[in-house]
Amino acid sequence: MSTPEEIQGHYERGEERDRLDSPFGQVELARTCEILERALPPPPAVVADVGGGPGRYALWLAGQGYAVHHRDLVELHLEQVTGDAAARGVEIDSRIADARELDLADASVDAVLLLGPIYHLPTREDRVSALAEARRVVRPGGPVFAVAISRWAPRLHGEVAGRLGEEFSTMREAVDLVERTGRLIPLYEGSFSGYCHRPDELRDEVESAGLELVDLVGVEGIAFALADLEERFLEPALRDVVLDAARALERIPELLGLSPHLLATARRH
Repeated sequence: MSTPEEIQGHYERGEERDRLDSPFGQVELARTCEILERALPPPPAVVADVGGGPGRYALWLAGQGYAVHHRDLVELHLEQVTGDAAARGVEIDSRIADARELDLADASVDAVLLLGPIYHLPTREDRVSALAEARRVVRPGGPVFAVAISRWAPRLHGEVAGRLGEEFSTMREAVDLVERTGRLIPLYEGSFSGYCHRPDELRDEVESAGLELVDLVGVEGIAFALADLEERFLEPALRDVVLDAARALERIPELLGLSPHLLATARRH
């Protein structure tokens, strides 16, 4: 599971800023936005984007007229989101903060995004603490969105589709470990590490934090397995087929873990 040093080392490489511009990243971005829109209150609602990284979603929300509190542990991310917000002429309140201890008042925001912290927190206690902190700062009835990485993403997305075992000799060890324990170890210095969930684990953690689980969906479906994904996204009709497939599979219990990312929509009672 990620240590603070591993988190900093990975994200200080600066690669996260453009990750969602890749073909697969475009699927993740499009699907995440549409899932958020199902439960987000309309602007000018106040949204806390906790663990918001370089601010892709914070900028998207601010551009629609939301008031956004962006919180992250990585100084580079704050610099990036602040610079990009200024360039776009939008205002975002961006500060360093830990998802388990936010500098926001009780019931002070209309929605909370936890699109990054859950899979970087090392223990169940830490993850439930972050979810409970989101519950604390959101107003009654407000949505909390939490993303987890599927327990089977390292094998399916990394080893099978990405063929990472051909480049990294520790890939087999990493897959065996993560499927037994949930712990995803880095393949090389600065590579991604974290915790990978089974769907029922995410349900349990959300509910243990005192939140009501409203929905749990797989985000990308089988898009990760398509070698010609970039070509398909150049054609609107083919792009729609990929996104429609993800929507069709998103709630099928037997297929939830197929998607690399799981997105829980919860609500404060």
